[in-house]
Amino acid sequence: MRKTEIIVFIFAIMVLAACSGITADEPESSDMEKEEYKQEKSNSNDHSIVHESESEMTKEDSKEKQIEPATATVPQYRINEQNWTVEPINQASAKVVLLTIDDAPDENALEMARILKKLSAPAIFFVNGHFIDTPEKAKVLKAIHELGFAIGNHTYSHSDLKSLSEEQQFEEIVGLNDRVEEIIGERPKFFRAPFGSNTDYSRKIAKDENMILMNWTYGYDWEKNYQSKEALTDIMVNSPYLVNGANLLMHDRQWTKEALEDIVKGLQNKGYTPVDPDQISMEIE
Repeated sequence: MRKTEIIVFIFAIMVLAACSGITADEPESSDMEKEEYKQEKSNSNDHSIVHESESEMTKEDSKEKQIEPATATVPQYRINEQNWTVEPINQASAKVVLLTIDDAPDENALEMARILKKLSAPAIFFVNGHFIDTPEKAKVLKAIHELGFAIGNHTYSHSDLKSLSEEQQFEEIVGLNDRVEEIIGERPKFFRAPFGSNTDYSRKIAKDENMILMNWTYGYDWEKNYQSKEALTDIMVNSPYLVNGANLLMHDRQWTKEALEDIVKGLQNKGYTPVDPDQISMEIE
């Protein structure tokens, strides 16, 4: 081999040796260092999981701590016992009427309730106990209540309370409250004596039973001249006694049922809104 070739060959061997030395001499991590590294990485991941978990818990706690606003109805009206109208409290609208149906549920009350429901017109259905003696009629009363209507007490037998003893008055009023509660799960909040004929004792019972005493402003459907759809609609909408807060008396009657939608629409066309009985204060001023 020539001298020049020998020199090149030796140089190449030295270069290869040097490269091999660099690789071989590169510091390697010890087994302990590798374990420490793995542990640090694991701890890092664990901290990340904990932080995410704490974040989720914080979100859940925040949700649980949020308090829902109160949904109880705040009274907007009260009954004026001087004229039995519904009076606004504070800033409530004065141009309202209170719709009431007596002698329910006879033959027409449920259909009347459906008409009022369609018109979004709240009302009180005043119940006579002798109309809910059977299971079938009890179901009718429950259906009226489940449609969203207030149930009032109109005594058990519709007798003039002034002709009854205190014991009889108690049975007429409290006995009916018990029966209504059996059917719908709550006691009536309103009391209307038959013929508007109250006694000192019936007033006391109503107070003890936490019921609002109520008569009416006007009504006509028991009078012969107004026992037709057209005549009853006209007088109820155009009565000289129609005022703000008027307490309107109607009954479970065929002609009243037929006139009911036109009566409500006629009152609304005059700017009157049927008041929700739930907005009436239980305290009499």
